[in-house]
Amino acid sequence: MEKEPNNNRRKWFALINIPFQMGVIIFLFSYFGTWLDENHPSPKIYYNTIFVMLGVGVALYNVIRQVNDINKTK
Repeated sequence: MEKEPNNNRRKWFALINIPFQMGVIIFLFSYFGTWLDENHPSPKIYYNTIFVMLGVGVALYNVIRQVNDINKTK
């Protein structure tokens, strides 16, 4: 019976960390896109927009992967 509360704590800790991980990933991709826009300007390509969308995709992939791992440990 002692394993259940400890296992639940780990699951909750993993779920609580997901928004912070998503924020960090999206921020880093956005920062890199902004840096590219400032240092390599292009009239047709907006690097910031591209990298923010890429960051959202990577963050969502990370969330799906983590949730699937949590469900496997049931």
